[in-house]
Amino acid sequence: MAGRHETTVLVVDDDQSHRTILQALIKGWGYKVEGADDGSRAVELAKEKAFDLILMDVRMAVMSGIEALKEIKAYNPSIPILIMTAYSNVESAVEAIKAGAYDYLTKPLDFDMLRLTMERALEHVSLKAENQELKERLVSSFVPGNIVGRSEAMRRLMDMVAMVAPSEATVLITGESGTGKELIAKAIHFNSPRKNGPLVTVNCAALSENLLESELFGHEKGAFTGADKRREGRFMQANKGTIFLDEIGEISPAMQVKLLRTIQSREIQRVGSDQVFQVDVRIVTATNRDLKTEVEEGRFRQDLYYRLNVMTVLVPSLRERREDIPLLAMHFLHRFSEANRKSAKGFTPQAMDLLLKHDWPGNVRELENAVERAVVLMPGDFVTERELPLSVQQSLASEHAPAKAVTPGEILPLETVEREAILAALETTGGNKTEAAKKLGITRKTLLAKLQR
Repeated sequence: MAGRHETTVLVVDDDQSHRTILQALIKGWGYKVEGADDGSRAVELAKEKAFDLILMDVRMAVMSGIEALKEIKAYNPSIPILIMTAYSNVESAVEAIKAGAYDYLTKPLDFDMLRLTMERALEHVSLKAENQELKERLVSSFVPGNIVGRSEAMRRLMDMVAMVAPSEATVLITGESGTGKELIAKAIHFNSPRKNGPLVTVNCAALSENLLESELFGHEKGAFTGADKRREGRFMQANKGTIFLDEIGEISPAMQVKLLRTIQSREIQRVGSDQVFQVDVRIVTATNRDLKTEVEEGRFRQDLYYRLNVMTVLVPSLRERREDIPLLAMHFLHRFSEANRKSAKGFTPQAMDLLLKHDWPGNVRELENAVERAVVLMPGDFVTERELPLSVQQSLASEHAPAKAVTPGEILPLETVEREAILAALETTGGNKTEAAKKLGITRKTLLAKLQR
């Protein structure tokens, strides 16, 4: 686990003498202090390092404090920012509060008030100023599942969804694993003329070839061992609606032929039957594979690829829309806080900084698991870096000396061993407490009791 960090304050003021005095004063109060001579430099530093608090002047030559405040808050909304303004310029203070400043102080500064305000901001990392903004979701009334994001990449994606949804065209959704392709499929269906019809989802990777054929097309009684009655397939269930075939790149060559015939004719045959049925379905598929490469290497039929690829919707990875991470993190925090009966209020600046800097190879799904784990482990009202998975903590851990290695024969306290075992089990199961309890050989009730302690 990463060690505790030293509380760091950034003082931003283009008046060098005033900045120097403030830095010396704040350092004397026991904080680590850095300085910046302009709002633009403050923005650069805030993206490089995780500051616990920023004290910033309003009037500066290149970039004003208000502009810098907005940029920093857009990047990391967890950082509390105190604005300094002249007594005669209260309008700027009001603007700063509206833009998300924690509080404002008038010049000349009352140093006792400054210290008190800093302590209050650091003790209660309030997110009230940006809570409304964090609840903004780029989601239309027809979209279930909460598509969260207001980045340019997500706006382009939703614009594309809005264009393809009203049509009857077959859609291929591409993107890395964990990006939310199924949510996009739902968005397409619920904004289409078929929205009142069924939406049927099939995970093609989860079934063997024989089971997938029966799942898609249905089967007659006695068609194979265990087929004790006739069963309607998913295509028939999706009649007058949409069928979503997830992980389409995983299907076998034989199934590719059968699926191609269905797409071309909109006809199906149950396994074990010669009877042909017409179906009226829209087909939406998804894959995390590069199907064009799969075609070139002979693993996917070219004619099927062109049938599926009438319209392509690419879902961006999370690292391509980092500005959405605070929105997503808060969305998951509220959801898991309620589910676990916690009173989670937000993330510390260090925790949010780590979330912003992590590459998220598992995308939104990985972030969701990380936040759920943090909520389960958090002892207070705010998620700190210590509750985040070790993979997310790596950038912070590198700033601290490595932990003392355990020497052969060394006996560790039972509490330490037990804690590490519980954390490892939760890490392995992605925060699933029931599965973690099974791996540890204890009941879920016992695990919850240990987590509470």
